[in-house]
Amino acid sequence: MSTSLSTSGSASGHPTADAGPLALCAREPRVPAERLVAEMVPPPRFDSVRFDTYEPDPAQPSQTEAVTVLSGFAAGLGGAHASGSGKRRWFSKAPKAAPAGPRGVYLDGGYGVGKTHLLASLWHATPAEPALKAFGTFVELTNLVGALGFQQTVQTLGGHRLLCIDEFELDDPGDTVLVSSLLSRLVEQGVALAATSNTLPGKLGEGRFAAADFLREIQGLSAHFRPLRIDGQDYRHRGLPDAPAPFSDEQVAKAAYATPGASLDDFPGLLDHLAKVHPSRYGALTDGIAAVCLTDVGPVPDQSTALRLVVLADRLYDREVPVLASGVPFDRLFSEEMLNGGYRKKYFRAISRLTALARDAKPLVSQ
Repeated sequence: MSTSLSTSGSASGHPTADAGPLALCAREPRVPAERLVAEMVPPPRFDSVRFDTYEPDPAQPSQTEAVTVLSGFAAGLGGAHASGSGKRRWFSKAPKAAPAGPRGVYLDGGYGVGKTHLLASLWHATPAEPALKAFGTFVELTNLVGALGFQQTVQTLGGHRLLCIDEFELDDPGDTVLVSSLLSRLVEQGVALAATSNTLPGKLGEGRFAAADFLREIQGLSAHFRPLRIDGQDYRHRGLPDAPAPFSDEQVAKAAYATPGASLDDFPGLLDHLAKVHPSRYGALTDGIAAVCLTDVGPVPDQSTALRLVVLADRLYDREVPVLASGVPFDRLFSEEMLNGGYRKKYFRAISRLTALARDAKPLVSQ
């Protein structure tokens, strides 16, 4: 699917890549509705993951248990919404009754325990063709409703066997009610659900109450979900060396010019630009980008800016785009007040993912 990009093509304004690196700040993507539907699959980083590629921490038996439970859940999803030919029942007279018992799973755990890996593995293991199962973040799902309308979204997803929702947002009551209503309609049609979520504002830990928060917020849907706790430490840094220290502005710029497909932006300018692009388009903002190079990285000035940066970090991580930066280390992006507030899980996830991407970017700098 195509995406319309309004862009000068390079940091210097010239149309050819040979003139210099690209610039995220020069891009204003427009994403057509058909692309939103077509891209409801696991992102590139999780395209090849499977249950047998998940590496449980031997010290955390809940991780091994999660693989067993989810494998059984996937195996039990065969047959729904399919005729003998495997096609959708577009013209059935009444919604298919949902099976008794839990029709969904909620993966409850802190950042870096592999929830997205397991959610994508569930999608891959479910015995249905890709057109009959969907995978997306909460932001992507709400944007789909905005693009198609509520009823059309129900019709589009109602023939699916499985809908996976990563990073279910519990901090916007309006969006939570909207998506809960959507999921209720889908459950009535027999669609199985799987989700991960972020803790509500004001909830400061990664404790077991996260599952209670999730089930309370989705209210009438709670009976359809089985909470599945996944304990453990952040796997992205388990046994790995510390992230490289930030490089100089000159090193970052040199690497950007030497790396085909790299972008080069001033960090404060990029933060300003993110405010002009809807977060649902941040994935399209990075289309064709081989590496993101940032100069003058510093602490983000406010919470709205910080939350936009979290979304960008997620999309870069999903797409395995290395991030090379000068300025302050990524663990100093967010203030102590932010890290002790209601969005702490998001900020720590962003730090974790950006640190992993910084490690990936280190080879771009000539030694």
